[in-house]
Amino acid sequence: MARYTEAVCKLCRREGQKLFLKGERCYTDKCAISRRAYAPGQHGQGRKKASEYGMQLRAKQMTRRFYGVLEGQFHHYYEMATNMPGKAGDNLLILLESRLDNVVYRCGWASSRAEARQLVVHGHFTVNGKKVDIPSYLVKPGEMVAIKDKSRQSNKFKAVLEANSAKPVPKWLDVDAANAQAKVDALPTREEIDLEVDETLIVELYSK
Repeated sequence: MARYTEAVCKLCRREGQKLFLKGERCYTDKCAISRRAYAPGQHGQGRKKASEYGMQLRAKQMTRRFYGVLEGQFHHYYEMATNMPGKAGDNLLILLESRLDNVVYRCGWASSRAEARQLVVHGHFTVNGKKVDIPSYLVKPGEMVAIKDKSRQSNKFKAVLEANSAKPVPKWLDVDAANAQAKVDALPTREEIDLEVDETLIVELYSK
């Protein structure tokens, strides 16, 4: 499975905002955005104003990197979004939020989406009582996501759960911390998604 293997802090600097790709580090003074709030590279501090296409591309790249998906999969989500009722841009973000690895991250069971993706692949979670090890699995309203009993007892999970115990959980997820499970009450609305991006730019880019 293809994945990005270079320094992820460069991605945040390139997009000009925190994408929370490094977990706890993103909340400290060590965050790359806090130390060098300009794009990486020799000409990072002297970039000119972006063109219309440049703004559309940045919106797409920022969203793709925020959720940790590659180009082909991202375009597949866009095609799914255009075939759904409602606004394509909103549908796209809702689909990305519905990924199992994102739900695990939103529940506070991982410090970053990359860590959540790895934990899902290693088979630490169930959906409606059945093990699911596919990070791109799209959860549906009414489904129950839980940490496997054996996994909950590991020192790794105990440390992660303790570190993220104060992390806010979105309203569309009903987390039962005592039993390490969460019910998907509903799909999120655009207002409940905290990504600062103009999704209409992505639609414009792919509509060309």
